Amino acid sequence: MDAHLRDLRYFVAVAEELSFTRAAERLHISQPALSKQIQGLETAVRAQLFARDRRHVSLTAAGAVLLNIARPMLDRWDEGAAAIADAAAAEARKLRVGTLTSIGRDLYPSVIDHFAKREPGWSVELRSFGWADPTAGLRRHATDAAFVWLPLGADDIAVRVLIAEPRYAALSARHPLAGRREIKFADIADEPFAALPRTAGALREFWLATDQRAGRPAVVAAEVTSADEKFEIVSTGAAVALVSEGNAVVYDRPGIVCVPVSDLGPAELAVGWRQNDPRHAVRSFVDACTDAAHALRRSSRHRT
Repeated sequence: MDAHLRDLRYFVAVAEELSFTRAAERLHISQPALSKQIQGLETAVRAQLFARDRRHVSLTAAGAVLLNIARPMLDRWDEGAAAIADAAAAEARKLRVGTLTSIGRDLYPSVIDHFAKREPGWSVELRSFGWADPTAGLRRHATDAAFVWLPLGADDIAVRVLIAEPRYAALSARHPLAGRREIKFADIADEPFAALPRTAGALREFWLATDQRAGRPAVVAAEVTSADEKFEIVSTGAAVALVSEGNAVVYDRPGIVCVPVSDLGPAELAVGWRQNDPRHAVRSFVDACTDAAHALRRSSRHRT
């Protein structure tokens, strides 16, 4: 009997969610495809792993045994893959850095300059991730450090805030509020929103301003996995969205108007890293990010 790691990951997702629908959303695959993979795994192990009807999914005795085997196996594999990647990166003197949106703000070139001074001979490989992973690869050990938006909702990730910016409402240019110089959140609270995926957790709620809704759920027009998708749906007039001031500039395009929302707290862009990562190059990169952010603030004060 052979089972692929992917099949075990799918199985664990269903076992933890006890819902094929939620597991499929978490894995970013269709529910029929997930069901087919689970059926194939059940055939391979010659046992039914889930008892399911129209309303409930539960583990069978065989499923519970496999879950106890699969979880540590996957954890061990992830640890091994991360160790291999770390060794290769150290040998190549390359740091893998994740990001969720275009960084802009002149921040990244300044970070590279400061990092080069701290760690001569090292290079930085920038990798882009979708909103489904708000840690930008840190949790999966796909990156060594990352530019992330807060809140993360991840206790194993350390962060250092680099920039705090006002939140803006991204509106279609045809929206009735598009001509306003400033709005309050109540002006748009009942409108359909473009939302981050549910796997974004606390970050999804932040960009929906859930804490400002007095317990009323947001109306979600669509879930988006990237800033480009967010602005695309906003441009059609089907939804509004909240964005940071910096991204309102970075993603400026025809058909979109971004208006400050006066009564919302700021958005925070941070550099993140795994708390248990002791590598000197990672801490040097974090310090380089801090140096670059301070330099940009000084430059901004001088310009104003």
